[in-house]
Parts: sequence; C-alpha cells; structure tokens
Amino acid sequence: MGKRIGMEVGIAAAEAVALCNIDVAAVYPITPQSHIAEHMADIIHDGRIDAEFITVESEHSSISACAGASAAGARVYTATSSQGLMLMHEILPIVSAMRLPVVMGNANRAISGPLNIWNDHTDIMPQRDSGWICMFAENGQEVIDMTIQSFKIAEHPDVMLPIVLNIDGFQLTHMIEPLEFPTQAQVRKFLPPRKPFVTLHPDNPISMGCFNMPDIFAESMKVKETALRNSKKTIVRIWKEWGKMFGRYYRPVETYKAKGAKTLILTMGSMGETASIAVDEMRKKGASVGLVKMRLWRPLPIEELRAAIKGAKTLIVMDRAVSFGGAGGPVATDIKSYLYQDTSRPKVVNYIMGLGGRDVAVDDFIAMTEKATKKKEDTFEFYGVRE
Repeated sequence: MGKRIGMEVGIAAAEAVALCNIDVAAVYPITPQSHIAEHMADIIHDGRIDAEFITVESEHSSISACAGASAAGARVYTATSSQGLMLMHEILPIVSAMRLPVVMGNANRAISGPLNIWNDHTDIMPQRDSGWICMFAENGQEVIDMTIQSFKIAEHPDVMLPIVLNIDGFQLTHMIEPLEFPTQAQVRKFLPPRKPFVTLHPDNPISMGCFNMPDIFAESMKVKETALRNSKKTIVRIWKEWGKMFGRYYRPVETYKAKGAKTLILTMGSMGETASIAVDEMRKKGASVGLVKMRLWRPLPIEELRAAIKGAKTLIVMDRAVSFGGAGGPVATDIKSYLYQDTSRPKVVNYIMGLGGRDVAVDDFIAMTEKATKKKEDTFEFYGVRE
C-alpha cells in the first residue's frame, strides 16, 4: 500500500486527472465544483502537465470546447455542477452521438428553484437519457480511482463514449479524507495514450455528427443505445484490471451484508457509508437487513441488480431526486419497471430523501427501514418533510 495523505476530495479529483496526462481541460467554476476547476488551472499553469486550460464564459461553452478538442484527438476533461450541468444539456447528447470520450466530474448539487447550493441528485437525473456512461463514487478514494478508470473506459475502442462521474457536492467534494494515489508510472501502465479512431484535421477533412433524415435517424439512435448497453462488459473488465493492480475492486452493483437479508436498502453515492452503519446497528438488534449500492447508473446493471436482491422481501430505494408527477423517484421508477414481470420480486418502497443537502443520519435510515417493512405494497413518500 502506498503512502496515505490527507486531502480535500475536490482537489484530489484534479490531481487524479493530472495523473492521466490530459491534453485539454475546459472547466467553468460553479459551487461546489469550483475547487476542481481552480486546482486544475493551477496544475496546468505551473507546468506540471503539458495541457491547455481553456477559459470559457459558461458551461455550455466548456462542453462545446471539450467536444471540439476530443474530436481533434485530445484527451479531455471537464467538471460542473447543478445549473452548469443543466446548461450543458443541449450538447451532452451530441457528445455521445459523436462517440467522443470526454470525461466529466459532476459535483452533485440541487437545481433551482428555489436556489440551493447543497447536495442531491436532481442535476444528474435529467441527464439520464443523454447517452453518457454514468457512475457514482462513494468516497474520496473512489473518486481518484474512478477518475483514472473513466479515461480508459471512455477511450476504449469498444466503447468510445463520454463518462460522467458523480461526486456528491460538499458531502464528498469538500471532505478531507486519507487518500492513496497511484504513482505516475502505475497510471502510465494502466492507461495507454489515446488512439482515436478518427480525428478532425485540416489536412484530412472529415465530418462528424452529420444531418440525419428520418429514414436513417432511428438506426443512429439504435447504434447509440447498443454501444451504451454493450459498454458494461468493458467497464467490468477494466474494473477487474484495476483490482488486480491496486487491490481495490469495483463492481456495477455492490452489497454489504445483503446475502440472505429479507430487507435491503439501495443507495447511490456517499450515503452508502451512512447506510452501512445503520445496517450494522439493525443487525445488532437481530434485523435481517442488508445494503445494495449501485455504482453504475447507466448502462443500468439490471442483471447484477437482480442477483443482488434475489430472495429479499422488501427493497427500499433511496432517491435523492424527484420525478414530479410520476410514480416515485427516478431510480425507483427504473428499477420497478425492470422488475415488473418478475413474480418473485421484492416489494419496492421508495423514499425521496436528502434533498437540497438535508442530513440523513443513521437513525433516519433505521426509521425508514422499520417503516418500510410494515408496508403491504409498493409505495413512495417524501421522508422527513415537515407538514
């Protein structure tokens, strides 16, 4: 094991990007992502890596600059949060359709209005169908590891898709944790130089993202869907490779004390660690409770999820976003749709919780679990909302 150092996670994210020897960063600062942008600018200004930092006037410009740089063959990084990600929305499907392996760090934050700068997942959920690979980190070490992994996954010739790594704002980005960085030599061994399939160059003109008439547009969308769905095989393979090199293994769906549990809690992001403590407390009292953590959100790892929840009577899905006017939170709605025809599936209880940075403590997870086990059918509710 290498030497551990204390560092803020947002700063560590920029350091991990630097280890990947990117060519271009185009990042517009926004709370709580700004520390990534600022430290990335410092690294490039100080000459620690040979890269260009593009100063842009908005997040729309930053993702547009990243698209152009990636199309020209550069290894590219950007980061954003909340309204910044919403401003990028117009360009996100274009980046994935053009098969550009841009890597983005998203410091998850509530979207307006009303104005709120704290953490939930309402910024990433509207981007669910943009065609990007979407992952969630649980702690600072995972942010380092998954940032480096993201470049290898995105640039793999069997994938060639952009990736967004979700890093819970403040609750993770601003935490100081003991972290272990791989050496530059180790990253070079793991992450080869980018070899793009095609590039934009004035000496060899090509076009990307061409106009599609109705008679071929559906086929283009099917190709994009197939590519995203098939990327899971490469993601799993690269995560195994990382595990063999560094001893830290990653999986699309991970579990904690879930085997044989009658009740399972499902989380995404940093709340998994709090939920695991709640599981320990409930286990001490004899409750048959376990935890399921979804690390990969898109492509949705339905086979792994089915295996993880097999035999459970109740699945409690924790959503940190609202699908207004729908049948629950976006995560729970997706999961229920995939389990619809499974006659042995568990009852799905969905809590909308932790919105706008509201604390969800160990006791809250215990209270939600105890309440969920008494419900007779699928349901959803806002947890902890004052009447």
